[in-house]
Amino acid sequence: MDMKALLLAVTVSLFPWAAFATPVRVLVWDERQPEQKTAYAPHFLGETLTLHLQKQQGITASDAHLQAPDQGLADAVLDETDVLIWWAHRRHAELREDRVNAVVRRVLDGRLSLIVLHSAHFAKPFMQLMDERARADAPGMIPADKRSGARMDFTTPHRRGSAGAGDPRSPAVEEIDGVWRLVLPACVFPAWRADAAPSTMSAVLPDHPVARGVPAEFVIPQTEMYAEPFHVPEPDEVIFKESWAGGEWFRSACAWKIGKGRVFYFRPGHETYPVFKQEAPQRILVNAVLWLGSRETPQGP
Repeated sequence: MDMKALLLAVTVSLFPWAAFATPVRVLVWDERQPEQKTAYAPHFLGETLTLHLQKQQGITASDAHLQAPDQGLADAVLDETDVLIWWAHRRHAELREDRVNAVVRRVLDGRLSLIVLHSAHFAKPFMQLMDERARADAPGMIPADKRSGARMDFTTPHRRGSAGAGDPRSPAVEEIDGVWRLVLPACVFPAWRADAAPSTMSAVLPDHPVARGVPAEFVIPQTEMYAEPFHVPEPDEVIFKESWAGGEWFRSACAWKIGKGRVFYFRPGHETYPVFKQEAPQRILVNAVLWLGSRETPQGP
């Protein structure tokens, strides 16, 4: 059996629908920081991901970036995309609101799935979708004995920016003068450290489609540390957790159903560390694309 046939056989065994469905159409969006080329030269990080995905059975992939027309997110482009992969770090504020809304609307309608990588936890589409999930979860956050007839205030501001180790978790609800106020998610965490220390990834759901073909435990030799608690709505699925020698840990592969669509967050990274040249993170990303693009029913909490 030649290598191409072997790859097809492995893909079909892991994702049976891949042999019959049309390819999953992927768009990799990247703000393209020059520092990325310290780890991914001669390419940017997004280009590296795109080139890898283009080699996979059942996937077609292209890349986009902030400087492209319509910031790479024209309606016609999004309408031809099944899965959008997002990398951003320093230029979140430059994204136009009409492009943010175009992405969010398609996810809520179930026409697009979103994969968010590492520092894109502060990307506008991710934060808006976390807000949407928080609003959906809010009634269930009210104590059971107080839910009957409860009034909710959904007009409250965010607590964006930083979150100290002792700060209240978000999202949350709090009662003020008989009205339950929703505190929207900060989408941040109390500590981080960009010292290239290794981390250990451990499968929480080893039988999940995103974990197929991935070791139950593996080491990422260089990465940035993020420490819990991550101020986001409770994920439906935590597929991998990540830990460091100093005792820190993080829910590093999480999935949410939001509206009719799905969002997957994968934490490992930093643009100056070659995380996505490693086989296991590459495999997780491919798995996530195939899973989200298949419209396979989520496993649930």
